[in-house]
Amino acid sequence: MIKEKPPSATVYQTNALGGTSKMYSYCSNNLLNIKDVFIKKVVHADFYVKVFIETKPSPQTCPCCGSITKRIHDYRIQTIKDLPFQTKHCFLVLRKRRYVCSCGKKFYENYSFLPRYLQRTNRLTAFIADCFHEQQNITTIARRANVSTATVNRVLDTIHFPKMMLPEVLSIDEFKGNAGNEKYQCILVDPAKHRVLDILPGRNQQCLTQYFYSFPKMDRLKVKFFVCDMWQPYVDMAQIYFPNAKIIIDKYHFIRQVGWAIEAVRKRLQKSMPKKLRKYFKHSRRLILTRYHRLSNEKKRECDLMLLYNDDLRKAHYLKEKFYEICQNPKYSEQRTDFWDWIKEAESSGIPEFEKCAKTYRNWSKYILNAYKYSNISNGPTEGFNNKIKVLKRTSYGIRNFEHFRTRILMVTDM
Repeated sequence: MIKEKPPSATVYQTNALGGTSKMYSYCSNNLLNIKDVFIKKVVHADFYVKVFIETKPSPQTCPCCGSITKRIHDYRIQTIKDLPFQTKHCFLVLRKRRYVCSCGKKFYENYSFLPRYLQRTNRLTAFIADCFHEQQNITTIARRANVSTATVNRVLDTIHFPKMMLPEVLSIDEFKGNAGNEKYQCILVDPAKHRVLDILPGRNQQCLTQYFYSFPKMDRLKVKFFVCDMWQPYVDMAQIYFPNAKIIIDKYHFIRQVGWAIEAVRKRLQKSMPKKLRKYFKHSRRLILTRYHRLSNEKKRECDLMLLYNDDLRKAHYLKEKFYEICQNPKYSEQRTDFWDWIKEAESSGIPEFEKCAKTYRNWSKYILNAYKYSNISNGPTEGFNNKIKVLKRTSYGIRNFEHFRTRILMVTDM
């Protein structure tokens, strides 16, 4: 039990002449910022503040017959949780009136700051809802608001987001959410306006079909660009539901195929190396993966020495550098020609890893060339939102309820 300290302030302070000063009452009520309420006394303890409040009697409407009554039947004391005050938990101790009507109905008066059947103020509920914009877990929010985690979850259940309209540029990507009995969830983003449109419970074709079929056909025909990764169900779904859209493979997802290919070459060669040399190649893999022109002169010499070890590694490094140069070329006509030349060169290189990479590029060439042609459109904003989701998951230790997870993501990413 916490021992209450003597009141640190009261409503009316006695002045030197023995009278009372209404100025203190006005300032105290203004500090509390609740209309038609006056403070009787304030009690400060080590970890909480109790503010004893009352309201003036006023005519009330009977909820049973609709008559107006002023008859007071009795009183009760109710403790209400409010916003934290001076880093302490704050409680409003309200002396509630119960009125009685001529029809015999007894009822409590209504308060603008206190919802019916609740023991927390409206502004405390708003404070809890506002905390969802921050990347905090439910336990932390409950501790800040001095409520239970069940209460925080109930507030979360009251927040709903309507389905947004489809934009001209639609981006889709998956992330590992482990919510709602599904390993992966989908995020829909408008990359032009940098906003999250919605979160889908899964990435399978049934989930995507059910969601996009719910939009009117005229809205779906307005989508001009559809950005995704190299996942075939996305492309199949886009061709059916967005026939007017140009399908674009995000640059990050096809460029990394070259990085994976040269890494596979390095790992294959390391198996035949002596132990010390194998460790050196493993620890120095950044020299091969990094763009050659970004290396210092000393690092360039080290990289050249590594490339002298094997012809396959040297040719793989050349193909990697050449592909990155193609991606940075601002002229689409040259990019298109160089892209097809690179595929032919990789296919005839005799390196299995790059032959496989070239085959992948040939299969997805139509959508990769769209990425070159419309270079200002990418999944960059989507990847940024995915990072925020990862932080939210980490701070929350995972969120299994999909609806809670969706609401938290939409609030955290809301700008």
